[in-house]
Amino acid sequence: MPDGSLSLPARLCLLAWDPARPGATDTARVHHLVRAGALVELARRGLLTDEDGVATPVDLDSRTGDAVLDGLLELVRESMPHRWRTWVRRYARVTFDAVREQLVTEGHLRAEKKRILGVFPSVEYVLACPAAGWTLRARTRSVLEGAVPAGEVPERDVAVAVLAAAAEPRTVALAGAGAGGEARIAELTERGAASAPGLRKILAEVAGALRAQTADTVASSGGG
Repeated sequence: MPDGSLSLPARLCLLAWDPARPGATDTARVHHLVRAGALVELARRGLLTDEDGVATPVDLDSRTGDAVLDGLLELVRESMPHRWRTWVRRYARVTFDAVREQLVTEGHLRAEKKRILGVFPSVEYVLACPAAGWTLRARTRSVLEGAVPAGEVPERDVAVAVLAAAAEPRTVALAGAGAGGEARIAELTERGAASAPGLRKILAEVAGALRAQTADTVASSGGG
């Protein structure tokens, strides 16, 4: 799976995919992860900026040419102002569904029709190339574990690692807990902030929203 051209939300969607349990990927935690990636991608491209903690479009006309990103940008423009943490959750499934369909169209996922209990029609989404999915996970773990100095990691790989570590999708099994992991994530956050003014604060806000959501999910499930 050549993923050099994939947007940040598309990479995060694939990173969270579980080849063994396709339906398990469609969860609120993954929806929020993919939305967070779209917000950061728009900020990286200079189309969203931070104004006192509020996600703010830079202008009313710019487009990315990516239907998912442009759809989110239009939603932010047409809505009342909201903080980054609100946008991580607000209508997050809309962005996830759009990214998933985009990945099907581009051949990274397959949509397979099936019937539940042999009666009810349903669609199951599976990785078209599971080996490439594992490669993406391995690369993300390598970034988090410090195999390469933070300054040498490509900026988009940095953003993938920081956001994935914050969301802790079960299928990724990322390393990064403890003091050493926190220090590495801080280094990566600084590296990821280099591509656009104010991006450090945005990345920290969005990652914080994912960590809070993860904590809420764990608490509501009884710690599991």
